[in-house]
Amino acid sequence: MEIITQLPQVFEQFAQQRQKSFLAVKELKDQGVPVVGAYCTYFPQEIANAAGAATVGLCSTSDETIQEAEKDLPKNLCPLIKSSYGFAKTDKCPFFYFSDVVVGETTCDGKKKMYEFMSEFKDVFVMELPNTQGEEALKLWKSEILRFKEYLEEKFQVEITEEKIREAVKVQNDYRRALRNLYELMKLDPAPICGHDLFHVLYGSTFQFDKKAIPGQVNALIEKIKSEYAQGKMQEKKPRIIITGCPIGGATEKVIKAVEENGGIVVTFENCTGAKTYDTLVDEDAEDIYDAIARRYLDIGCSVMTPNPNRLELLGRLIDEYKADGVVEMTLQACHTYNIEGAAIRKFVTEQKHVPYLNVETDYSQQDIGQLHTRVAAFIEMM
Repeated sequence: MEIITQLPQVFEQFAQQRQKSFLAVKELKDQGVPVVGAYCTYFPQEIANAAGAATVGLCSTSDETIQEAEKDLPKNLCPLIKSSYGFAKTDKCPFFYFSDVVVGETTCDGKKKMYEFMSEFKDVFVMELPNTQGEEALKLWKSEILRFKEYLEEKFQVEITEEKIREAVKVQNDYRRALRNLYELMKLDPAPICGHDLFHVLYGSTFQFDKKAIPGQVNALIEKIKSEYAQGKMQEKKPRIIITGCPIGGATEKVIKAVEENGGIVVTFENCTGAKTYDTLVDEDAEDIYDAIARRYLDIGCSVMTPNPNRLELLGRLIDEYKADGVVEMTLQACHTYNIEGAAIRKFVTEQKHVPYLNVETDYSQQDIGQLHTRVAAFIEMM
């Protein structure tokens, strides 16, 4: 992706990256490059990359295929699961179609059963993710990572050497570091760009297959933003909002729009599209690199973990560093772990950090946009 002069054009390039990559994934397959699809932030990308495979996220983000999915799945199931399964079942997702294997993880009961159904028409490798984060859980997770390594070696007839693993770790760390440096620009007040443009870069970059190229592109973008900020080109001063909760993308971008079309600005994302994915790195100097990979991924503060102190630590740090005026939590209907944890997040945000909090529960339809804007507008107006 070539960085061009005008920032709006750069952001638009990233916004269109997912669609552009539909052709790119076919080109990879034509070149004999294996493709590994995944559904979760816990997916250890370094292992697949060290096997010479390209990786791509598969979570679907629209209600287009939900009706088809409901022929097999309950109607009162999480829309992310129904959408993901529907796109896989109907072959309407090129990324899924061209994936040689889909990697699942035991984050929630709904996804576990989805992978069971999905395995009837696709090679699926399910990793047993512990739901705690102690030393015993780490042993299990490390063993799962090693099992995944052995599976890919056999499936693709390759040897994953320690040298390849360490190189993959470095590439992923450089990628994470660049995107973290980008969203940390939002600590500036007033913010240099709007949150939706930031989201486009964070989300769009996940669909670029050449991860080595991304740091250069993002660093050039950072310098461009800094230069324009120094010239006085920035956002108006507005209430600063952090978005937390379930994964955002596609249909659920309506939450970002609701904030920014009603007088606020999203300064950062705690969820899987943002800091949860890019905040921490794998220890490149660790003697046992597989242990380092296991630790980095297991420490992710997702609501599937019990207890889940790492989410509170990260969210609290973001509230302080980004001078947040409010926190909006987006939860998907029937996402039980995030919906249940919402009470703890509300208490932490309002009683410990003394910041206003709003929870919006939604799905992938557009029927609630009016109500969503009304609630978010009232929330921001109170500030």
